Amino acid sequence: MREWWRDAVIYQIYPRSFQDSTGDGVGDLNGITRRLDYVASLGVDCIWLSPIFTSPQADMGYDVSDYTDIDPLFGSLEDFDRMLAKAHDLGLKVITDQVLSHTSDVESRKDRTNPKADWYVWADPKPDGSPTTNWHSHFGGPAWEFDAVRGQYYLHNFLAQQPDLNFHNPDVVDAILETAKFWLDRGLDGFRLDTVNYYFHDKNLRSNPAAKSAGPQVMATDLYGMQNNIHNKNQPENIAFLERLRALCDRYDDIMMVGEVGDMGQRSIDLMAEYTSGTKRLHMAYSFAMLGPDFSPAHFRRCIEGFQKGAPDGQPEWSFSNHDVPRHVTRWGAHAVSDDAMARLACAMLMSFEGTIGIYQGEELGQTETVMEFHELTDLQAIRFWPGIKGRDGCRTPMVWDHTAPSAGFTTGTPWLPVKPPQVENAVDLQEGQAGSILRFYRDVIAFRKTNPCMTRGKTAWIKTPDPVLAFTRSTDDAHLTCIFNLSTTPVTLKLTGAVDLTGPHSGTLAKGKLTLPGNGFAFLDHSDAIKLRA
Repeated sequence: MREWWRDAVIYQIYPRSFQDSTGDGVGDLNGITRRLDYVASLGVDCIWLSPIFTSPQADMGYDVSDYTDIDPLFGSLEDFDRMLAKAHDLGLKVITDQVLSHTSDVESRKDRTNPKADWYVWADPKPDGSPTTNWHSHFGGPAWEFDAVRGQYYLHNFLAQQPDLNFHNPDVVDAILETAKFWLDRGLDGFRLDTVNYYFHDKNLRSNPAAKSAGPQVMATDLYGMQNNIHNKNQPENIAFLERLRALCDRYDDIMMVGEVGDMGQRSIDLMAEYTSGTKRLHMAYSFAMLGPDFSPAHFRRCIEGFQKGAPDGQPEWSFSNHDVPRHVTRWGAHAVSDDAMARLACAMLMSFEGTIGIYQGEELGQTETVMEFHELTDLQAIRFWPGIKGRDGCRTPMVWDHTAPSAGFTTGTPWLPVKPPQVENAVDLQEGQAGSILRFYRDVIAFRKTNPCMTRGKTAWIKTPDPVLAFTRSTDDAHLTCIFNLSTTPVTLKLTGAVDLTGPHSGTLAKGKLTLPGNGFAFLDHSDAIKLRA
């Protein structure tokens, strides 16, 4: 039987910004439960919840203080159980963000002999008092923070309030596995594993090669920057831990783990392949490879083809947006005829890729990046690290449900981030009643993907086409679907040889062996025999 996640579309919910049920301006679990019928109506298979666990919220929940309880900001364990039950009643799987590489505080800081003294990564200063390695934090500055009580430095690959756990300590690994078991016993369907390549550090604490400088566009090109940080991530011991976590998951039915590889470029694709190869590691992985500014046929082909060559038996998950990067409709705006055209092109293209698909809340509305004033920002860590870029708040602003209601129906109080007119114009209620809206388009394309065997199970064969056209064929034993996308604002015409029919949602025209695509146009061609395509 084919696993449910192989063909799945996963919908990411950022709980703070989905639906508030209490009027405190912050989204919560009961709000999510209220809106699950809407999520199910999209045709998606699974929801991924960004962190909801107990946390001081220094990094919006990615600094966990209790892995087995819900932060009161979002509700209670009972609220979680109700949400999970309703999701399952609607046929939706649920996975949660597990932030395992670091916690919210250094529990071992009180002395060097307490029972958890070695649960975090500690190192003595150099003779001059400086850190023992040159490792950098991805929010700027050294990855080491001095603790006066112990007279040592502790490692934090991210914020100083997010000390890294010492995965070389078997007690730490056992404790992490117990937290995973807690949620699996509660009925959770799997995990999204944050920064999955950061669990282990170099045990010998060797310094990294000199890092390239991080310019003002680093967020757009490399979210975590510092490509030469090779000794504080991507360690070989990661594999053995992932195999233990997979063995735990395999004791339950229909569980899935997807790992976030915190790298860019070819290295990220290689790690995705390595971490999903075979049946003993991650079920699937994704990276930031498609979350940057690159928007060319060659780039998308390199990503997909690179993964397929590295792990022919592995499973990728492809996404264009999430809570850490500018929304793709805005990010790729230089290549767009309009926001509407880019939203449709991106949806059609993403849903045609071989692998599992991830979409981020609001993406189905064609949502754009929210322009923020400085006084409205909350993501001050990112602002300090990425000069000239206003953090990640612009992609995290609340969902817009009802254009006539205060805060577009998100809250009856003051929203934690502003709800602005350009976003309200994309509200769900407006699009529900509008034929041909982006929302309806997403439903149509997701339905097309699910009902077309070539889209769900077909293997990919690339078609050589000149820029700006991306083209490939997805084929099963007895059917072929050719997917063609114009990644520019200029119309293109392609000549076809062979018997084909336009199928599914499309924006092209086919006549007398010629396919014409407008700027940002796309088409799906159904055919039983091979075809030829040329400019």
